[in-house]
Amino acid sequence: MGQSRKALRTTAIGTVSAALLAGPAVGVAPAVPMAGDQAQSATADVRFVDITGDGGTVLKANVVTPAGSDGTRRYPVIVLPTSWGLPQIEYLAQAKQLADSGYVVVTYNTRGFWQSGGSIEVAGPPDIADASKVIDWALANTPADPGKVGMAGVSYGAGLTLLAAAHDKRIKAVAALSGWADLVESIYSGRTQHVQATAMLSGAGYLTGRPSEEFKRITADFFSSNLAKEQELIDWGKKRSPATYLDRINANGAAIMLGNAWGDSIFPPNQYADFYEKLTGPKRLEFRPGDHATAEGSGLFGLPNDSWTSAHRWLDHYLKGADNGVDQEPPVRIKSRSTGGYENYPDWKSVAATERKIELGGSKRIFANVDSGANGGVIFLSSILDQFAKLPPMASIPLLPRLFAAVWKSERYGSEQQIRGTARMHTTVTSTKESGTLVAYLYDVGPLGLGKLVSNAPYTFHGMTPGKPFAVDLELFSTAYDVPAGHRLALVVDTVDPLYIEHNPSGAQLTFSSSAADPSYLSVPLREK
Repeated sequence: MGQSRKALRTTAIGTVSAALLAGPAVGVAPAVPMAGDQAQSATADVRFVDITGDGGTVLKANVVTPAGSDGTRRYPVIVLPTSWGLPQIEYLAQAKQLADSGYVVVTYNTRGFWQSGGSIEVAGPPDIADASKVIDWALANTPADPGKVGMAGVSYGAGLTLLAAAHDKRIKAVAALSGWADLVESIYSGRTQHVQATAMLSGAGYLTGRPSEEFKRITADFFSSNLAKEQELIDWGKKRSPATYLDRINANGAAIMLGNAWGDSIFPPNQYADFYEKLTGPKRLEFRPGDHATAEGSGLFGLPNDSWTSAHRWLDHYLKGADNGVDQEPPVRIKSRSTGGYENYPDWKSVAATERKIELGGSKRIFANVDSGANGGVIFLSSILDQFAKLPPMASIPLLPRLFAAVWKSERYGSEQQIRGTARMHTTVTSTKESGTLVAYLYDVGPLGLGKLVSNAPYTFHGMTPGKPFAVDLELFSTAYDVPAGHRLALVVDTVDPLYIEHNPSGAQLTFSSSAADPSYLSVPLREK
């Protein structure tokens, strides 16, 4: 079985490599050199090499150098670690474009995946040490300039670049696309396991690599809801979170660009925005419609792509000194899911200039353990449909069974409401059991009662006294969505969603209440018109 899987990996790498190396034959056009760059010929030099990583582990890599480089000059160098489960040729089209514009580029397969040695450590200390070893190798074996080192990557590669920037002062610029800053908030937000996302990652790890014993143990405890191991799981995640090393990242001073999608079902946007606000060096934040890595996907085939264009401009300025104005532009750039137009802001706080509160009045009791029909959809599929067809998950709000779903509605709006940023729910909950899970959904509801999902988020509690009220404050996942005039907003709360593992004991009931002393509400962030 092991030999068969290895043969499959080798065949796949060879096939895709041939396609990407064909360049223009498959529609990958060479990049036009930026103003001030030395003109390069159409074909960069590509080599497949072995690099010795931490502890002697062999990392499979590609080295792409500018055409005609003869050792008489140095070039900025960019290191690209691969995404989770993808082989080392993932970035070859981008690497050729970067080399054509005057970079040395080293892309490498992260340890434990495909042909690289070692086991999957999930951005653990050996992975961070590998990044520095690859930089060492590049400086020793290519015409790379030691004073102009950058890193970039998508998904797993993005997280590794941020972690490396905390541990290696040589890194001057980073472009981290569809990555994570807080791994715990990404897959365990609201103290709730994001089961579809984690199952996909785990499955891809077993299919394309060799999970470490630690990874196997952590995922087993995660899926089994082993509360006795909860703190160990949190500590494991924090050790792998760039946010944990924020002080080091700020002290090292790398220029950091973050890009993500509103509907990222693996690394939701909130944790990136929170991290961005705490960075003190040169920084940029971009959000677009889509799901995990879909905003960058076309660029991996060498096609025009906004995310990669921004990344190139960022790297050009901070590694080459290109006077392209990226440092003078508003650093927060977002695209609405509804209109597709870009908006620019001086900081993340300015995205939501005002807020509108929806009262969550009255008392509503629901029975747990039944899916009401409101849900967050399916990872990848739902957000991709929203990205390309403007079709998010939908539900008929009038038909949702009130025995299993609490529903509150706003008034009908006379003008368009441009939701920007993070909606927040505050309410009081009384449970008949000590544990439970609730999931909040915000819907855009049309005249016929059909609701389109704007955002959602889960919340789990343990150790509560049955029958005793307690406050719940929940941030929904950040988004940019325009509610048409004549529509209203609806907040729906139920207890079951296929995206998450729920913790509702049999027979559990939840009551949501509001009082004059502690009113319940949903705060909706709005763009200033």
